Amino acid sequence: MNVNKIYPWYFSSGAIVLYLLFIVAPALLGIYYSFTDWNSYSSEKNFIGLEHFRTILAGDPTYLLFIKNTVLFTLITAIAKTVLGLFLALLLVSGVKAANLHRMIIFSPQVLSFLIVGLVFKSLLDPNNGFVNVTLRSLGLDFLAQNWLGSLTWAMPSIMAVDTWKGMGYIMVLFIAGLLAIPRDYYEAASIDGAGFWQKLFRITIPMLMPTITIATVLNITYGLRVFDAVYVLTNGGPGNATDVINTAVYSSFAKGYWGLGSALSTILFVIMAVISFFIIRLMNRKVEY
Repeated sequence: MNVNKIYPWYFSSGAIVLYLLFIVAPALLGIYYSFTDWNSYSSEKNFIGLEHFRTILAGDPTYLLFIKNTVLFTLITAIAKTVLGLFLALLLVSGVKAANLHRMIIFSPQVLSFLIVGLVFKSLLDPNNGFVNVTLRSLGLDFLAQNWLGSLTWAMPSIMAVDTWKGMGYIMVLFIAGLLAIPRDYYEAASIDGAGFWQKLFRITIPMLMPTITIATVLNITYGLRVFDAVYVLTNGGPGNATDVINTAVYSSFAKGYWGLGSALSTILFVIMAVISFFIIRLMNRKVEY
């Protein structure tokens, strides 16, 4: 028996057991319960097959709205955080004065609870006395003042904007680490050849940052698909169901006692996350190889 092969498993066995017990086992149970009529109104759990999935995907258009909102939120916030995070990272590694102070300020929202952030922005975006509308009116821009969190048009964009503001600092830190790992020799050689900023960006920086971009994209997408706190704190899914996402629907289903239906929604979310993450990683890795 090769002791060197067993040695690492010996130390990791405890973590593996805990992971299987508290992560894998509940996940598998959740998938199982999604095929049952498990609820708070009966002590019986009857196997009903794909009935919940038919209800979600073909029976009730409200659930399709939840899925659409989740995907839309994920795509827009992932792009916004990536673009803004990269822009800020490029700016803060270019020799800006007090760069470390700026990094700390931009990153600081990331460590705050979304409960705190949400309460602050609910006050700022209040349609009557909020700082945003009061400022717009004082500047004579009354036509720009909106019911930011209570409008069918502006509620979801407002949530996306707040979430982007909170999360872009974390993505910025990832990009700063990636930029600092790129050898300066490449930029010096490009400068000698007469390359400008944009040529360096698209020929050196972005290709060399592809592993970091892959990580940032997967993190943004997995977070976006799992979003709950941002929506719950800012609008609680309103107005109506305009800003409801899959996880708020899961919460609502469990709160109403429809546990099997909530488990089915969670299973659909898991499948969406797994498929999207798989293809993103494959696509990004293929670009890195080229």
